[in-house]
Amino acid sequence: MIFVMVLLFVMELCRQNIFLLILGGLLFFLQFCTTLILINMLNLDNFYKARYVLSHIIRRTDLIHAPNINVESDIYLKPENLQTTGSFKLRGACYKISQLSDEEKMRGVIACSAGNHAQGVALGASAHGIKSLICLPEGAPMSKVEATRHYGAEIRLVPGVYDDAFQEAIRLRDEHGYTFIHPFDDEHVIAGQGTIGLELLDQLPDLDAVIVPIGGGGLISGIAFAIKSLNPRIKVYGVQAQGAPSMLHSLEQQCRTTLSAVSTIADGIAVKEPGHITYDTCCKYVDEIVTVTEDEICAAILALLEQQKLIAEGAGAVSVAAAMFNKVPIKGKKTVCIVSGGNIDVTILSRVISRGMAKSGRVFTFSVELEDKPGQMVEVSKVVAQLGGNVIRVQHERNDDSQQVNSCELRMTVETRNEEHIESIRQALLKEGFNLV
Repeated sequence: MIFVMVLLFVMELCRQNIFLLILGGLLFFLQFCTTLILINMLNLDNFYKARYVLSHIIRRTDLIHAPNINVESDIYLKPENLQTTGSFKLRGACYKISQLSDEEKMRGVIACSAGNHAQGVALGASAHGIKSLICLPEGAPMSKVEATRHYGAEIRLVPGVYDDAFQEAIRLRDEHGYTFIHPFDDEHVIAGQGTIGLELLDQLPDLDAVIVPIGGGGLISGIAFAIKSLNPRIKVYGVQAQGAPSMLHSLEQQCRTTLSAVSTIADGIAVKEPGHITYDTCCKYVDEIVTVTEDEICAAILALLEQQKLIAEGAGAVSVAAAMFNKVPIKGKKTVCIVSGGNIDVTILSRVISRGMAKSGRVFTFSVELEDKPGQMVEVSKVVAQLGGNVIRVQHERNDDSQQVNSCELRMTVETRNEEHIESIRQALLKEGFNLV
């Protein structure tokens, strides 16, 4: 009888749409509670405390004006690649370790990383006289592995990517009782990274937008929370590598998702799954997330090297790539690109430069079908030389596949200024009657 009465009451509420209003109110209340929990976890006072604690540990990285990155915007660089250990990760790791209890410090710390967080934890632990064990992906650049070892950590190489190293670190934590220092999903780590946001507001009060690399989301969570809490007008844009868009996919699906695989030159942001705190923070405070290609990342590394004499790793250059290739709406805006790290593997630097030159229109490779007789190569070279192209590689071979029996193929690589220069050379060759293959 009671059940029937309740059912009739609910049906009446539905008829009057009151039930839907109550349900909507309940959902709003749950969302409000979630927001309160997030605010409690990320407290602005903790960010100011982190800035004080870190003031005698980190370098203050001054802004660099870089108008040539995008001539339609007013671009500044925040060169965290010049930070001690070569990355912003020192901030979060050192602050987290400073907040550990004596008991936690005695047990030692463990972390997992693609390299930069590892160096921050190793240095922070050594400064406090604490033992540190770092799990790194087996494919981590040797330079990062050796630098981590140099700062005093014990190294454990794990087959796979960051997420595999994470699972091994958790297993070892549970087995030996170490204190785990998470690379991004921790309120103290995020507060440490967020000191960058506080610095930006001091260094450039009339800032319009910030472009931030995203891996697990610790850096952008800290910067976005700090900036939006103090000046909601400022836009915060996130950038991921096209081969590792975990946060972007999660926001599109409106829940945390795990990528089946990641593949990018930006190993520092090659993360399959974002964190709980970082995902919630990005949902609330980040305006937009975009991706950049491998070639765009290489072009950004090259631009920083040539124009600013700065060496950035792939993860550190994605923000600059987003600005260079107009991935975010910053036209006419005073914008800061966070160059988050500079620990690039020097063994791949030449390949990065080559791809960057090709993407930036600095190299033009073309093939021409010619008659196999003396003087033909001279004629092609003359056209290139008259337009200021510099021949850097030539390959000549007889072409057995051509319909013309007496033919050959000339493949030439030319150093050029930009895409317009390439097009002028191409049109000049066509005008002279050369058959571009």
